[in-house]
Formats: sequence, structure tokens, C-alpha cells
Amino acid sequence: MARIGIAGAGIIGCATAVYLLEQGHDVTVFEKDAQGLPASVGNAGILAVPEIDPLARPDMILAAPKWLMDPLGPLTLRWQDLVALMPWMTAFLRAAAPARVAASRLALLGLMRSAPCEHLALASMVDLSGHMAKTGALTVFDSPGAVEAAFQHEQRTAELLGYAVEKLDTIQARARVPALEGAFAGGVFSHGYQTFADPLALLRHLQNHIRQRGRFVDATVKAVQSASDGVSLITAAGEREMFDKVVIAAGVWSRDLVRGLGLKVLLETERGYNTTFTDPQVKLEVPVFFAEHGFVATPMRNALRIGGAVELARPEAPANFARAAAMRKKMRRYVPSLPETGGVEWMGRRPSTPDSVPVISLSPDDPRIAMCFGHGHLGLTLSAASARAVTRLMSGEQTVDLAPFSIKRFQ
Repeated sequence: MARIGIAGAGIIGCATAVYLLEQGHDVTVFEKDAQGLPASVGNAGILAVPEIDPLARPDMILAAPKWLMDPLGPLTLRWQDLVALMPWMTAFLRAAAPARVAASRLALLGLMRSAPCEHLALASMVDLSGHMAKTGALTVFDSPGAVEAAFQHEQRTAELLGYAVEKLDTIQARARVPALEGAFAGGVFSHGYQTFADPLALLRHLQNHIRQRGRFVDATVKAVQSASDGVSLITAAGEREMFDKVVIAAGVWSRDLVRGLGLKVLLETERGYNTTFTDPQVKLEVPVFFAEHGFVATPMRNALRIGGAVELARPEAPANFARAAAMRKKMRRYVPSLPETGGVEWMGRRPSTPDSVPVISLSPDDPRIAMCFGHGHLGLTLSAASARAVTRLMSGEQTVDLAPFSIKRFQ
């Protein structure tokens, strides 16, 4: 048994803590705002198994100029943050090379294959059930050509992951989701998606399990320091606690801890927005992606959430909730019955690497320090699989190739 400290109590940090507790370790999790609402809880609430395509790819690069012309479109950049974001954006452009895209897709495929079963295993460890449903998801498009292209691409992905895909015309799509009363050309229904009833309830359940079997410290970790007799986590208040091993899982703020160790990493925030309607008057039978507009609407337990898009900005930049309003306005083109008011808006910071491949790695300078961050849009989806991978890495029981996820690729 080892004493292990974890910096970060989002879905990644908490899932890792549960796996380590299951192995019998003495686990302490550090989080200043454990009752807050991190990116872990404001997500789309979807187990997005089909999404193995990295964000950096040729079609995205070609579409980006048009999107950037619309300040409320699916992609926007805070131009005042351009200088700070330039190293990440330069690496993003390089990651869009076809060979790099193929490598990132392959890496995500390997991790994604175990995502559903690891979520079931994680739930079993914390005595949780009924929190996921095999709903599938519908993606609608504005032109027949977009429907066909998406169907062909999704079929290739589905063959790798073992789920069914259907191409639907407008009538068939409306039969699945009658609220889609606006104009569209058709859609693609993927059976590879599952839906979480309540991402916040899931996170709170994991946190409560950790409190019962481990420790929670109400503090922000500001530094990690190695010594011959252990690894220290140092809080913002200057307090120091020594551990046998530590895990850095602090979202975008992991970059400060990693850089403090003398290591390089490219990690920025793809900030996302959403609106959640409680007891909604609009009913969606399954999640609906509006892919050409960069957002998704997800039915949850007594709620409907509309969110997505990408805003490249510094983590501390003020929120622009006009982006949430823009998604609601666009959705009303397809679902006219969506109310204009009554929802709660939210902004979250997705910690993202340029190639969309998270860091799941031991420090090359000290194998007592593990890292698990940078999951971008796939934090909830890959949380359990990543937690399993990093705990195996820490114990020397690695069973899959984690070289593509190593921090060494940034050095």
C-alpha cells in the first residue's frame, strides 16, 4: 500500500482516486472548490465512443476561417489572447497533417475501446447503477451531401468499434425525434453513444465515495516537489504534505504543475458553453448533434442541455454568454418549441492538447509522479479508461501501449 496524493477532484482525478482506493492505497485528493462546477459537470453528458477524430484535421482547418468570421459561431478566438495561444495553435496546425491525424485517431481508438466497460467497472466500485443508458444519438445536417459524407465516415469508425449506424431521411429522423419540426436534409443515427442521466450527480457520488474511504483536502496544489524520501504537494497557502506517489489531474492548471517540474507541455482551454433547462417543456428522445453548428442537445434526468462550440481563450478570461444564447437561437431553427428563456447558462474550460490526445504518463524524471490530463471534449467519456490506464502505469502493470500519451512528446 502506498500513500498517494492527487491534485484535482474533477472526473479524471476522482475516477483515478477510486481505482487507487480499490487497490488498497491511502489516497488524498486536493481540490479548493470540490463543490464547484468544473468542466466535468457541464459537459454534454454523453459517453461519446464514436468520437475518435482529433479536433486538428484538414477539414477543420479549411472550415476555421469561415467560422472565425462569426464571433458567435462554432469556433471563436479571443484575439487579445492570440499571443499567449500562439504556441498551442502552431502545434495544432502541425497536428492536422494527415499522418498525425491518423496517429491521434489510432491512439484514441485504443483508449476508447475500453471506455464503456471501464465505466461499468467504475460504477460497480462505488455501488452505482442506472446512471447510463444506451440511447444512441442522432446527428442532423442541412444538405444531402453532408448526410452522405457523414454516414460514410461514421460507418468506417463503427466498423472499428462495433456498433450500428443508420442513414435517415427527414421523415425518418423526425420519427425518432418528433420535436425536430424545422427544416433539415436528414441525419445519421449512431448506436455507439450512451447518455449519462446526470453528470453532476455522478461526480458527487465519486467524491462522496472518496470521502468515505480516503481524504479530501480543501486546497489548491501550487507545486509538486520531489525528494529522496517522497514527493510533496505544496498548497497555495504554503502547506506541504509528503506522499509516496502523486497524480497530477488538475485540468488546464496541470500545465503549471508540470512546468514547475521543469517539463514542457502544450495545454490550453477550449472553453465551452451550455444552457440547461430544468423540467423542460421540449422533449428529445435521444441526444441530437447539430454538427455543422458545433453543438448538441442532450436529454438528461428532468433536464435538457444545449451546449458545445469552442472558444480559444485564456482560462481566466471573462465568459461570453452570448455564445450560449447563439446556440439556443440556432437550435430553434430545428426545434421551434425550445423556449427563449428559463435556462441556466454555464461556461467550462476543457483542458486540451493540440493533437486531442491526453497525457497519461509518468514523469520521465521521477516515476513516482503520474499525470492524467488534457482530455478536451472527452473528459467524461475517457475518465474511467484513463483512470485504469494511469493506475496500471503507476503499479507497473501496464497492459496497453501508452507511448502516444506520454509527456515525452512535448519535450
